[in-house]
Amino acid sequence: MPYNQRSPNGIHAPVDTSDLSTWHRNELQLLPTRHEQLMLEHIVGELVAFVRWPLRARLPFPGYSRVPESGAKQKYFPRYSEEIVREAKALGFSPDRRPNGPAIAAFLLAGGQRPQRFGSSNQWSIHHLYSGKFPYLDRAETTHAAKRGEHFTQSAGLVAIHPVADAAADEYPCFSWLLRALAFQKFGYDPDKVFSSSHDEYGFVIETAELAAARS
Repeated sequence: MPYNQRSPNGIHAPVDTSDLSTWHRNELQLLPTRHEQLMLEHIVGELVAFVRWPLRARLPFPGYSRVPESGAKQKYFPRYSEEIVREAKALGFSPDRRPNGPAIAAFLLAGGQRPQRFGSSNQWSIHHLYSGKFPYLDRAETTHAAKRGEHFTQSAGLVAIHPVADAAADEYPCFSWLLRALAFQKFGYDPDKVFSSSHDEYGFVIETAELAAARS
């Protein structure tokens, strides 16, 4: 499956997790038009109307990635365990074995909700916050969760997202990094290791008492 990860633009200043509103507002001033600034201001100001988070961090399928087998165009996954099928059924969904099925299941198993779309019979997309696009300042790369077994089904890096906001996250580095910073604040999830200096093998901050108090 091809990925378009190139972008001529990125964020302009380090993300300030202590004052995300001011940081994001300053980044917006650098967008090319006032119309785009106003659009993102509205999305961020009403974020609950555009983005839904899981309730908890969970990695139900460690080792799974969306990288297809050699010679295959797409990845299809083996049958889910009986335990997962029962849990999914109790939550009102059937796990999908198609390419993004495990990520969708991970989000729902972690207590996430997917609203229905207005102009489609589908539900909101399940979006990987770390998509391999928009590296941090002075970095050449950023985590591509779909290609990594420790991140593809990590619910802390997944959101259900309105199609308008989904397009914005792919277009505007500041909005993408705002969502990544919020995942750090909610779950201590920091796979690019930019918000803290101490992490476990799954990209979570090894929490200090100070960080725990800041998130409480």
